[in-house]
Amino acid sequence: MTVTAARPSSVVPGSFDLSVTLYCDNAHFGGEWVWNLIRDGRLNRRDIWHRLGTEDRTAWLAVALWTSAYQRRARPDSAPGHVFTLDGQAVTDIVSFYCALGEAINGPGGYFGWNLDALSDCLCGGWGASSPFTLEWLHSDVARQHLLAHPAVAAGQTLFDLLSEIFDAKGIEVILR
Repeated sequence: MTVTAARPSSVVPGSFDLSVTLYCDNAHFGGEWVWNLIRDGRLNRRDIWHRLGTEDRTAWLAVALWTSAYQRRARPDSAPGHVFTLDGQAVTDIVSFYCALGEAINGPGGYFGWNLDALSDCLCGGWGASSPFTLEWLHSDVARQHLLAHPAVAAGQTLFDLLSEIFDAKGIEVILR
């Protein structure tokens, strides 16, 4: 962040209004509106990301990563054994899966990975949940159908299967509903 201008505040005597330029090395084009939701206090309900396409969801996740990294500082994870509910109804691709998982664990605008390596890192703790925990995956059949359509990660393996393996390896109980 670079301060580009400072002037006495016209609103709060003795204070200053600052103009700043922010730099984020993982910023994605199109994410400005998400930053505006945060700034204006309007990122306060679930499912806002549902109406977005894949590119806008990717920008959403970039903002979620940076704001969550800031918000998580010195904040403990949910206690081991917690049950999180993931709504798979809007999971239409892997990006929407990460949006849904971040929201399930950390609330509106929450982050819990944006690729398989980041998911694995988040499952080690420090991002809202400590294992072991339980993930109750509602509408898992809807998500499974969409995730089956993605190219296989390895021969004979689906993306849905790979996600299940990752959760299992980290001691996460997944209940498919």
